[in-house]
Amino acid sequence: MIAQKKKVYLETYGCQMNVSDSELVLGLLNKEGYDITNSIEEADVVMVNTCSVRENAEQRVYGRLGEFKALKNKNPEIVVGVLGCMAERLRDKLTDEKAKGVGQIVDVIIGPDEYRKVPELVNKAWHGEKGIAVRLSRVETYDDLEPLRTEGISAWITVMRGCDKFCTFCVVPFTRGRERSRTLTSIVHEVELLSARGFKEVTLLGQNVNSYRDGEYDFADLMRSVAEVDSSIRVRFTTSHPQDMSDKLIKTIASYPNICKFIHLPFQSGSSRVLEAMNRTYDREHYMRLVKKIKRTIPDVCLSTDIIAGFPTETEDDHRQTLSVLNEIRFDGAFMFKYSPREHTPAFTMVDDVPEEVKSRRVTEIVELQKAISLEKNREMLGKTVEILVEGESKKSSLEWHGRTDGNKMVVFPKGDFSIGDYVTVTIVRANSATLFGEAHSYGEEIPEELLAAVA
Repeated sequence: MIAQKKKVYLETYGCQMNVSDSELVLGLLNKEGYDITNSIEEADVVMVNTCSVRENAEQRVYGRLGEFKALKNKNPEIVVGVLGCMAERLRDKLTDEKAKGVGQIVDVIIGPDEYRKVPELVNKAWHGEKGIAVRLSRVETYDDLEPLRTEGISAWITVMRGCDKFCTFCVVPFTRGRERSRTLTSIVHEVELLSARGFKEVTLLGQNVNSYRDGEYDFADLMRSVAEVDSSIRVRFTTSHPQDMSDKLIKTIASYPNICKFIHLPFQSGSSRVLEAMNRTYDREHYMRLVKKIKRTIPDVCLSTDIIAGFPTETEDDHRQTLSVLNEIRFDGAFMFKYSPREHTPAFTMVDDVPEEVKSRRVTEIVELQKAISLEKNREMLGKTVEILVEGESKKSSLEWHGRTDGNKMVVFPKGDFSIGDYVTVTIVRANSATLFGEAHSYGEEIPEELLAAVA
């Protein structure tokens, strides 16, 4: 234990996995006697949990570390730490005294498999000893650690770490290592604790959750076990790889009312030739057959995806094939990006031969098409009644709540007498491409005919 309580401030960048990891780190530090603060000005320890998936994320962190320099100049005793994927991948640059002016202020650098060392290295930093711990592990799952979750109704639960797919554009296998899974019993126990605390939703996380394996148990077994803990808790998961989406998992999703009928299924490109260059291990036809199977088994499913525009050698025909996948499947939503080379990935050695202006045009065309499809899909919801889990206050009005449907669609509605954590019946009366707007009713309350007539 530290002699006097210090305060820790932690910023998180990147994916939900990083959010989950930050909760682990804060849990470790809190257990050692540190207090957690949301005010950087009063912090004794300032850390960033970083992402290396895209160049923009790294540049944001470099910029933020530059801002921390002023804090360090004002109070040289502050400990500055860099955690996560960027810490592992760019440790040499971060420790270089000339590296964009940040090397001299960083005291602690800790990769995603070395979080157990955070308290020790922070403590040593108080005594002037800089610390680096970035070794990858084939066994670390943090199975026994309790994350610090201070509030909310939704929880992220990391069920596996790493990835064995080695897509040519992706740094994850190099920053987070190979696949390994937590035990099913430890995950179920964590959900039981969350249920006892009143949590209403859990999301199971992994770089490729479909490849989860604990002995004879696969991901479908895990989903079933988690769903059976508490029928009032919604169960979500991300991210799926199309190669590993089994019939058993699809049927499991369909079979449990509290497993949300929402699947994030990245396809990345509509061209089989580009998919092969990406080492995605499936082709266009496989993906299309899989989606048809999912829609047949789960008729009300909502789908989202990831798309990369301008991968090396991508032609106009390849791009048109990507647009055709969007038109045929009609995803409810998508994350769309321009390709950016990442060091140490196989694609980094490929010639980045798609001009930047072409990448920009292609990603704009993808975004505009998906936006139109999302609007059409959302307008199909007009007049329908859905069940919403109230998550919090609307960003635009203190008089409204926001929450999500089972299919992950955001809904905004008047507060009424409802509270965060309530399940509310909402009739959709308006829609744009990103959000549904509705009128709420108490559970089981009959919907006024005039409201249904207004949106008919």
